[in-house]
Amino acid sequence: MYAADGSYSIRRDVVTLLTSISRPNKILIAAIVIVAAIAFIYIYTTFDPSADGSLFPRCTFKTLTGLDCPGCGSQRAIHALLHGNIIEALRLNALFVIELPLLALLALTSLFTDRFHRLRRILVSRTFILTLLATIIIFTIVRNLV
Repeated sequence: MYAADGSYSIRRDVVTLLTSISRPNKILIAAIVIVAAIAFIYIYTTFDPSADGSLFPRCTFKTLTGLDCPGCGSQRAIHALLHGNIIEALRLNALFVIELPLLALLALTSLFTDRFHRLRRILVSRTFILTLLATIIIFTIVRNLV
């Protein structure tokens, strides 16, 4: 969507799209997300990502460089969390575990923009996104130095 000054904003497009979805469609989307989440939980509870011959993909970045990317350990952390092992999950990828509630909140505010518009504005603000990006970069550097 182009603004009056001729600039393009993807954020405006997303907000326009999300606010134009009718309530019944939002409920349908929420139902689909719930079914997908149940399947996700089943797969990650049943299958161990660290097992030999696992169906889960290996990190291409780590395979090529030997360094951990920001997401390395996330699949194993999900598996550990679903088995109640929070300490192990934090050891595998602390940033991912800490940011999981934030991701859930972002998904919730995306679906229900009319109810959480102030919170949504904060979560998609430039300052918040840049702070999150800086945190991810610092985390990646530190985890590869330690």
